[in-house]
Amino acid sequence: MKAAAQIGLGIAFSMAASAIGVAVFIYSGVYDIGADDHHTKLVTAMIETLREHSISVRADSINVPGLEDSAKIAAGAARYSTLCVGCHLAPGVAKSTLRPGLYPHAPNLAQEDLQDARRAFWTIKHGIKMSAMPAWGKSLDDATIWEILAFARQMPAMSPETYRQLSKSPTE
Repeated sequence: MKAAAQIGLGIAFSMAASAIGVAVFIYSGVYDIGADDHHTKLVTAMIETLREHSISVRADSINVPGLEDSAKIAAGAARYSTLCVGCHLAPGVAKSTLRPGLYPHAPNLAQEDLQDARRAFWTIKHGIKMSAMPAWGKSLDDATIWEILAFARQMPAMSPETYRQLSKSPTE
């Protein structure tokens, strides 16, 4: 019984010391949170693992509608050119004034394979904390988000000219 109590006391002491160490680290301000300085490899690995598992758990139950409808793709193109191109680029759009200041950089969706529509939909709808990815579900309905996604899935195979034609608003 004495050994079990010592082990329990040792565990409690270790947990308390760890909590104090974390608090000292956080309140010291030693970690540079500026977007113009990169995370350490350890912090990057932790954030990426957290992001991937969090999205996977939440996206599993999403039902994907048909995304091949040309009307959905065209509607998504117009929205994408207004809301997304500044961060995620597009065919024929290799840079923007906003993108260099983003950390982490948003993926270039003209070069990304968005085959997992559930994960992409969840990300667009709910955003990603501390990444500049907004939660578009606060201002766009699900149908509109699916249109944007229908378009974004087509971009890697799209020419710059096709993008320009599709992204024009009906009033242009």
